[in-house]
Amino acid sequence: MYTSKILPNIFLCIVASAILLAACATSAIARPRPGADLLLDTYHRIQMRLETNSPGLPLFVESVEHNDKVHVDVYGIFDYHFSSVVNVLKIPENWCAIVSLHPNVKACTYQELTGTTHLNMYLGSKGYQAPEDARQVTSSFRIVEQQPAYLDIILDAKEGPFGTRDHRMKFEALPLAGGKTFVHVSYTYHDSAALRLASKIYFATLGRNKVGFTVTATDSDGNPVYIGGPRGAVERSAVRYYLAIQSFMNTLHHPAARRFSVRISEWHDLTTRYRRQLGDMDKQDYLTVKTREHTNQEMLQRLIGSGPQ
Repeated sequence: MYTSKILPNIFLCIVASAILLAACATSAIARPRPGADLLLDTYHRIQMRLETNSPGLPLFVESVEHNDKVHVDVYGIFDYHFSSVVNVLKIPENWCAIVSLHPNVKACTYQELTGTTHLNMYLGSKGYQAPEDARQVTSSFRIVEQQPAYLDIILDAKEGPFGTRDHRMKFEALPLAGGKTFVHVSYTYHDSAALRLASKIYFATLGRNKVGFTVTATDSDGNPVYIGGPRGAVERSAVRYYLAIQSFMNTLHHPAARRFSVRISEWHDLTTRYRRQLGDMDKQDYLTVKTREHTNQEMLQRLIGSGPQ
C-alpha cells in the first residue's frame, strides 16, 4: 500500500523537475546557424500542423526518447506582440509565478547569488504539500540572447532529484505578422536507474492509462492512439508549462490584486481542452491547493529578501 502511494508522487516529481529545468547540456556539436534562423525554419515546417493540430489552440508537440535521454519540444503561437512576451519572460520573478501553476510545483522562489539568478523550485505531489515536505531543486536562469526579433532563455541544473542530471529548459520566441509571437519550449534531461525503475512500475500499474500528445497509430475505429509511458508523461508536463506561460500572459490586463486568482482559473480551463491528457484534477481542488501554496510561496520569498537564503 505504501509503495502504491509514493510511486506516482516520486515519478511525477521527477518529471516536473525534468521539465522545469529541462535538460541536458547543449549538444557537443556546435550549431552552424543562428537560433533565430533555425526557429523560423521550424515554424515554416510545422505551420499547417500547428494551426490545425489542437482544439482551439495553435499548439504542436514533438518528442524523442533514446537510452537515458528524453527530449520534448512544444511549439505554439501567442496572440501577443513579441515585445510584450519579451518584457514578461525576461524577468525571473515572473517565471516563478508561471512554473508554480504546475500541479507538482509546490512553490518557487528566486534570488541573485554571485551574479547568477537562481530559481528554487519545490516539487511534490499534486495534492497540497508544504514546501518543507517537498523536494527542492535549484536551476540557474539566464538570457542567452535577446535581439529585436529573437529571444532565447535557458533554465538549467547539473543535478536533479533521484539521480537525474543535466536538466535544461529552453524558451525561444520570434515575432510573426499581425502582432503575434511564435514560441518554443524545449527540454532535455538524462534519467537514472531509480527513475527507470519507478517508471516501469508506475506505468505498469497506476499510470497505465496515462497518455501524451504524440499520435503513434490509429485504432480500429480510426481514433488516434497516443504515446504512453515516460515519454507521454514528459509531454504532458511540458504542455502544462506551456499553458502556464499562456495563462500568465492572458491575465496581465487584470488588476494586480486579482491576477493570481484569475490566472489559476484560466490555467485549469486551458488544460481541460486536453481532457484526455491533462484532465486529472478537479478544478475546485486545484484552486484550493494552489491558493494555499501561493501563500507559502510568498512567505518563502519574503524570507529570502535581498540576502542569502
